[in-house]
Amino acid sequence: MSPVPVWSAQETSGCDGRHATVAAHGVDRKVRRPILCFILTAFALMTSSTADLRAEGRTAKIVGLGASTCKQFNGDVVSNPMVRREYLAWAQGFMSGIILSRPPGVDEGLDLNPATFDLITQLRFLEDLCARNEALDFSEAVEALYKRLRREGKT
Repeated sequence: MSPVPVWSAQETSGCDGRHATVAAHGVDRKVRRPILCFILTAFALMTSSTADLRAEGRTAKIVGLGASTCKQFNGDVVSNPMVRREYLAWAQGFMSGIILSRPPGVDEGLDLNPATFDLITQLRFLEDLCARNEALDFSEAVEALYKRLRREGKT
């Protein structure tokens, strides 16, 4: 049975063009530090890019009136009932953006204002959901409304 190879590296810190000695199977090889640095940097970038892509699917910068929590929505509605209309308009725009981001053939023809679930019913849905879940982001409440409208479209 052959012995397990032993790898060791000396002078491996820094990327200044000096040589690093890598020993394997008792044979010393000169490896240029820039190549070693390139490989390590490429590996680090690949793994961080993959993590960024996974996180990117879950995280987005939401802006506008609806970029708040349900608690904020609840407070705004109590202090100024007319702001409900503005929140609903924001929700309709946000859901329109969801439809536009869907792949071809998915949610095509989805009615965001069906007669069976009109705008007043949608507003009540958002108010009820936010009243029960103040820590929820308002955009998440709108996503729940979107899912509800998808179910409505299938009936």
